Amino acid sequence: MEAAGKRRQVGTNLTEGPILTTLLIFAIPIVLTNIVQQLYSMVDLSVIGQFVGNVGSIAVNTGGEMADLVSPVAMGFAGAGQIYIAQLAGSGMEDKMKKTVGTLLTFTIVCSLVLMGLGILFCQPILQLLNCPQVALSQASQYMIITALGYPFIFGYNAVCGVLRGMGESKKPLLFILVAAAANIFLDILLVAVFHMGAAGTAIATVVSQLCSFLAAFLYLWIQREHFDFELKLRYFQIDMPILKVLVRLGIPQVFRSLMVRTGMLWVNASANSYGVVVSTTNGVGNKLQKFLEVFISGVDTAAASMIGQNLGAHKPERAGKTTWVTAGCCVVLAGLSSLLCVLIPHVIFGIFTQDAAVIEMGTTFLRIFTIHFFASAITGSFQAMVTGCGFVEMGFLLGLLDGVICKIGLSLIFINVFHMGYEGLWYGVACSRIVNGVICIAYYLSGKWKTRKLLTE
Repeated sequence: MEAAGKRRQVGTNLTEGPILTTLLIFAIPIVLTNIVQQLYSMVDLSVIGQFVGNVGSIAVNTGGEMADLVSPVAMGFAGAGQIYIAQLAGSGMEDKMKKTVGTLLTFTIVCSLVLMGLGILFCQPILQLLNCPQVALSQASQYMIITALGYPFIFGYNAVCGVLRGMGESKKPLLFILVAAAANIFLDILLVAVFHMGAAGTAIATVVSQLCSFLAAFLYLWIQREHFDFELKLRYFQIDMPILKVLVRLGIPQVFRSLMVRTGMLWVNASANSYGVVVSTTNGVGNKLQKFLEVFISGVDTAAASMIGQNLGAHKPERAGKTTWVTAGCCVVLAGLSSLLCVLIPHVIFGIFTQDAAVIEMGTTFLRIFTIHFFASAITGSFQAMVTGCGFVEMGFLLGLLDGVICKIGLSLIFINVFHMGYEGLWYGVACSRIVNGVICIAYYLSGKWKTRKLLTE
């Protein structure tokens, strides 16, 4: 083991300083990064909704479902790298950190290429499975195939950012994504509003912007290559099997959890499509808005997981525990602010993305229902950050299954069939789906077992 006192060249030591101040300083760039990432899809949806209409919106929403499945895989393994590197950083094991970088990059590149091929080959069956309306099928196919070409850039960007965040560096990913956002907004307006390329234009804009964020991230990695012992040579892209086993063991539960959530949402979206164009459009726009309004909560949770991981690696369990409570307090406040917007100005929010009066009116109901989800995510995510930060991979499977399938689909079916709430039942099912997970995560925290759990670095 290397000396823990050796000064790191990249990132911030999250084991020292006032907890709230340290958390917020580290979290704010992550939150801003998440906001800009969500603007990708928000800008896409807004431009499509204003210049193409409901058919274009459905095409982007449905055609983007595959990308929404791929992104959690990229983020899951990037998150695994983040947590592992956070514990390594807390323990001062810099040599192992360097090996982890090469292993993570190589593994994610292979995964992205496989998923890109599957997305292109099975485009039509996937769209049929999603009950894509016939009028939107052509544009949805174009969108799905073009965006599949961007999967390697999604994986590459997230892998580099996972490495940096694990080391306590949250500002650089924000700069990377700002470059991409500028490209995305410009190309969206140019290709859709000016050249009238529809969903295909939006897809091209998205892929080019993803390429920009990846190139910016990779350039920074290259600049810092001495620190990471990294060179643009084949021999540096190799896999250390013991490290890969840790990343896979840590990453698969995160990927599984995210995929289960997306699987549940695929079922919800397919069910919403069966209620017609207005419900389908409302559901699509509403999902984007819900994700956007929750980026503040998820950003703080992501920061907390790294902070908890570093402190556990540095053998400071009390500071890790206090971080969890501080995170919960911050997230509840953020949930309250998001809920106020949904209650006070829902028409204004929905009107940004569509001119259809029926969709705007239905969207008001959607947003008010999802205030439940904001508070459930605030509590659940805060205590789940502890589960993630301590590397409790087994619980990840349970949480993913409960949140993604059992609770989301089960509760939706109860609201639809028992309480006869129709499409609103779908939304109530999703809104309440994280409550059970929250109870489990809080119970685990209160048990104190995380304090004595074996670290990933041991």
